[in-house]
Amino acid sequence: MTGQHPDPAGSPHHRAASPLPGEGSPALQEPPHGPGTVPPLWSAQPRGTTGTAVTVLLISGASLALLLVAWFLWAPLGSEAFVLCGILALVPLGICLLGLRWVDRWEPEPRSALLFALLWGAGISVGITLLAGPYVGQALHLLLPSIPPELVTPLLEAPVVEETAKALGVLILVFTRRSHFDGPVDGIVYAGTVAAGFAFTENILYFGSALLASGGLGVELGFVFVLRGLFSPFAHVLFTSAVGLCLGFAVARGGTLRILAAFFGGLVPAVIGHMFWNGGTALVDGSFFVFYFLLQVPFFALSVTGVVFLRRAEQRLTRQRLGEYAVAGWFTPQEVLMLSTRAGRHQAMSWAGTFGARTTMRNFIQEATRLALTRQQIAAGRNLPANTANEQRLLDSVTRTRGLMLARAGGQPAGR
Repeated sequence: MTGQHPDPAGSPHHRAASPLPGEGSPALQEPPHGPGTVPPLWSAQPRGTTGTAVTVLLISGASLALLLVAWFLWAPLGSEAFVLCGILALVPLGICLLGLRWVDRWEPEPRSALLFALLWGAGISVGITLLAGPYVGQALHLLLPSIPPELVTPLLEAPVVEETAKALGVLILVFTRRSHFDGPVDGIVYAGTVAAGFAFTENILYFGSALLASGGLGVELGFVFVLRGLFSPFAHVLFTSAVGLCLGFAVARGGTLRILAAFFGGLVPAVIGHMFWNGGTALVDGSFFVFYFLLQVPFFALSVTGVVFLRRAEQRLTRQRLGEYAVAGWFTPQEVLMLSTRAGRHQAMSWAGTFGARTTMRNFIQEATRLALTRQQIAAGRNLPANTANEQRLLDSVTRTRGLMLARAGGQPAGR
């Protein structure tokens, strides 16, 4: 790391941004010169909008919905059964959240946005399903009278209603937390968190039904727990991630119409995947385990492989965009390598830990990563005034964090 900072006039604000290979966006050009000195019309500095009020309202509304859904589940179960089923449902929820944290490690999303996603899934999306499901089911019965009624709910009603209810939460995050919704990986994380919340509440319902059917703890509850909690905790995550993936690609390109088209386009594979999960055992003579190991396990492995490739693409983008800042003098080449590789970040965190500055180093890494993603949006020509202002804010923040780091380290950068 270095304590030397070039004059801001040499910053990337005055340089053309080179698009990624294959991009059609032209390089940014310097603005034309003004007419000369003009009297100031406005001297106050604009205040950055953090969306705090909107976030508080969203979280409060989702929390209220979760309380209402919890009361709906508690009424038939009673306190003891409700608590027991809730504890059991925490197991698959924890598995899902740990997996999503692994996906989100490169550029972590704000905790407030993730909290809203979780609450939306556990509360509002379940409420929408409970309220709208019967009406959608009746409509499907009328439209498709030839389909047996016992097949309408699992194969049509549940996939359509549940996936739509979950996907709406992801769409809200696109428009309310746009500055932190940068691409497909972010979409997968937000969609997966919504789905994990939905699965948590749904598992309480399934565990409670098994508990009441068997009259207490028994084989039926154990079978349902193993089936839903251990064998298939990521089922809902995989379905809804299709919506997040499509929205993430659309956000990366910009445009409200493109985002709405991606929302409905992502719903199609999400609903089909859900339908396939609910009725897929019919393809293998009703054997769940054959269906699970021959079809679901390979599909899950393929999904994980896709996430790995998307994360590597984020790392390459980080290296390219931070390299532009290094040419302008904001980073050293060594810092770019450190910030754009997992090994470099791990080494930097270990070094910062020797003098109690791991939190400061983590902030430096996160700010630099956010800066690279912001520069990518500028290079693509999206919302230039807001992104340019955000770029300057992040450059100032990175400079302050670097100074604090060097002060904590006694003024000596790593490796010297």
